[in-house]
Amino acid sequence: MSGERTQSVIKTIIRQVGLECAAQGQSLSETLVAFMVKAVVLDPRNDFNMDRILTENDMQDLIQLCVTRLLDTTNPSLSTIKMQVYFDMNYASRDELLSEQERILEGKLAPVVRAITESGPRVQEDTENVYQKIVTYALLRSGLGSPTDIEAVREVTAALQSVFPQTEMITFISLSKKDKEQQLKDLAMLVSGIRLYNKQCQKGGSSIDDLPEILNEAILLATRTLNERLISCKLLAHRYTALLESMQEDPHRHSQLSSLKLKEALFNVRQYEAFLCILQSNTITSAQEVESLNVQFEAAMMVLKNIVEDKTSIEFKEVFPLFMELSKLWTSFQDEMLLLSFLTNMANDLQQFLEIQSQLFPEEMLTSLLEGVTVKSDEERIKETIGMEMNVSDFNNEEWLFPETTDNFDQLLIQYHGFCAHSIGVKGITLPGNPAIGILKHKEKYYVFSSKEAAYLFAQDPDKFIQLNVEKAKKYAELIQLLELHHQFEYLVPHAQARNASRGSLKPPPKCDSSTQTDTHILPPTIVRSYEWNEWELRRKAIKLANLRRKLTHSMQTDLSHMRRENFTQVYLPKDAGTQTKRDNSSNVPKPQIFLKGLRGGPSPTTHMVTVDLTRPLDET
Repeated sequence: MSGERTQSVIKTIIRQVGLECAAQGQSLSETLVAFMVKAVVLDPRNDFNMDRILTENDMQDLIQLCVTRLLDTTNPSLSTIKMQVYFDMNYASRDELLSEQERILEGKLAPVVRAITESGPRVQEDTENVYQKIVTYALLRSGLGSPTDIEAVREVTAALQSVFPQTEMITFISLSKKDKEQQLKDLAMLVSGIRLYNKQCQKGGSSIDDLPEILNEAILLATRTLNERLISCKLLAHRYTALLESMQEDPHRHSQLSSLKLKEALFNVRQYEAFLCILQSNTITSAQEVESLNVQFEAAMMVLKNIVEDKTSIEFKEVFPLFMELSKLWTSFQDEMLLLSFLTNMANDLQQFLEIQSQLFPEEMLTSLLEGVTVKSDEERIKETIGMEMNVSDFNNEEWLFPETTDNFDQLLIQYHGFCAHSIGVKGITLPGNPAIGILKHKEKYYVFSSKEAAYLFAQDPDKFIQLNVEKAKKYAELIQLLELHHQFEYLVPHAQARNASRGSLKPPPKCDSSTQTDTHILPPTIVRSYEWNEWELRRKAIKLANLRRKLTHSMQTDLSHMRRENFTQVYLPKDAGTQTKRDNSSNVPKPQIFLKGLRGGPSPTTHMVTVDLTRPLDET
């Protein structure tokens, strides 16, 4: 089946599945539907072969299977996939979230900035209006109050007039648009710094919240909440793991519990735990950042107080940088508040995907099922394997890594999210791996195991067990993200993860031919030929010049040596020369013109001939 036709068929199926789910009252995102369609096709139990053209009956069967799974609200697998899609579409890193917030703020302030920078007031009244807009901009930019708060507007106006009086508007208007925008940002920071200092001195700032104190309380609350939820979900994971292990050891319990969706529930809890760990890590980072900001803010405020205290006039060069530093630190407080609010909302929203646990496995039911079953925590399982290390000599073709002999051991990228590489495909259970047993390096990838026996079995034929894990992920599509198997199923990666090249993408990245051309030498060369980078070479040159200044050339001659001195003479060798003595010349003489008269005779019988010489004289030529 060609790639283009396959994509067209899949899009048609996705659209049809979405419409049927909407008709039954379930409005689902296109990303979720697309993931489910491809997960159903991937599942070998459904017997769909994408190498051949799907018939109309195949398409109808595929649509019906997808609709059934999407509407089955009692399946933990669907809740896990929904949780994965939600987290993937909504989670953002610190840098992404802050840059997006900055973009939103710039968009909100754009009309005010445009009204200030593009206006050219001609009269005093227009200048006052522009100045008032600058006050509004400074208030909105800082986030320290509302433009409708008269007290806040008065404070901003007073602070602005102290650093930028209205008489400076003439100079401001003459600036370019880019310079105006930069000066607006600087003024907003100065005004914020002044207001924060006044609040510290109890001379205003009633509308400014005490962010450091609020952040400290919010971080404590968020940390406590995340810890409680992590403990709760880990306890569930330990219980489900114990039940699944008891099923494999006791055939009677297997028949009793096989109808329950324990594996799907375990995967759901493990995925929830993984997401909570991400949020907890971000919360810890935010707490560390807030602690550092508190120290910096207090230090900057103390320096500013020492400079300003008991002084009637102060150089602006001394205090302006400190005011701007206060503003930057307060902006960082605001960013941390935004990040903490985002993390708290994400943690609260993830709770909805865990509600199915209490519906399928109430506390009373779990308690009765766990009678006679030993529940081990992840920490207890790891403690049981302490001191067990692989014997490297038993394996000639495999490389094992240990904490004592490997640099950056804790930084190695472990496959399967740190779960045992053997238990996933064989038992269908996510057991925590213990790196202290030994990390197997196979084809430039690293694997950990829950026990020494599991490590031995896996190392005998790694490719076999890796394929078993892939087959298990085909049956349970939620394992693809939980075990980080995106390189195995690149076409199944959710939409938002397509932004990260390391996690794969839904479709190949667009490619195009492009070329650029730059001038070879845009600017004239500025190479200083006399420049010398070696200071020792400069030293040698300096010594040489110093010595030359003190040196003179001396000579003397004695009575015994004056006749023996070496004499030199210099002669000029004959040079080639030539002369020319012969020269061609010519002259022009008059042409003789002599005529004879009377040769024909006349009336007389005697002929008289007269010679007439008409030749011009030589001196007339």
